[in-house]
Amino acid sequence: MSTSSQSYPMSGGEDLHSYIHNSSYQKAAIDSLQEKRRLYILEKIDLLSLKTGLSTFTIADFGCSVGPNTFHAFLVCFNDQPNNDFNTLFRTQPPSSEREYFSVGVPGSFYGRVLPRNSIHVGHTSYTIHWLSKVPEHVCEKKSPAWNKKYIQCNNLIEEAAKAYKIQFTKDMSTFLEARAAEIVPGGLMILQGQCLPDGVLMSETWEGIVIDTIGDCLMDMEKSELISEEKLESFSVPIYFPQFSELKGEIEQNGSFAIELMQTISHPFQDMHLTNDFTTSTFRAIFSSVIEKHLLSFLADLRFFCVSFLFLNFF
Repeated sequence: MSTSSQSYPMSGGEDLHSYIHNSSYQKAAIDSLQEKRRLYILEKIDLLSLKTGLSTFTIADFGCSVGPNTFHAFLVCFNDQPNNDFNTLFRTQPPSSEREYFSVGVPGSFYGRVLPRNSIHVGHTSYTIHWLSKVPEHVCEKKSPAWNKKYIQCNNLIEEAAKAYKIQFTKDMSTFLEARAAEIVPGGLMILQGQCLPDGVLMSETWEGIVIDTIGDCLMDMEKSELISEEKLESFSVPIYFPQFSELKGEIEQNGSFAIELMQTISHPFQDMHLTNDFTTSTFRAIFSSVIEKHLLSFLADLRFFCVSFLFLNFF
């Protein structure tokens, strides 16, 4: 069963600031690999059908477009934390009369089993495994060598803090892989798509890292303006860790639950595009607003992202 972990759902609903209206950056990356995923899944269907004669093909976490098939049914399991906005998720799906699959919601942290053993044939996750199950120990403790000071992420600028994030990522990745290995049938497929840092590149050197550090700068300005306390600021950290490419590969190989059939870097479709201030602010707000509201107050989320927007206007 799912183990206990902290929950950081994306911004729910369908309003202006919701994730559904501010996730085109992630969607573009996912869509760019649609054909490759489709071919891998079709190949896996053929192999498993010959071995087991299966009549129901089960996919988790997200639906995949695989076209007409000769199987009785496709079952797609959508998994996320219990406080994820499943209502919006299912409202945005095609009507049941137009779908070529059955769908179910499976609440629970994927850092632990959420489905029965040997119950799925293809697992798929995108833009998720950089989210840790919790903030690493000691990074928010002022007297600890791993204290991340007033940084709100692992930007690799404080060595002991970076080690703490790495330790937590290693634990979480091992738990994730072992849980998926138990749920996926022998010979099944697990597809991971997400963000890795190029080998030798620090998070603080990427545009995403700069944006998150800018949000942290806004928090420090709020502390100086006495909108939040120093204690609140020092105890706040975003539970994310972006591994380097070889680091992620090493974690998968060391764990041994899966054999790597293919692992490669891809260029994001928006890589050479100028991302506007409004686009960047809205995207990061949809991702991080729940983390802010959980630790601070909801009105500070508005102030914080207004501050970020203002800084972007000055920077760009």
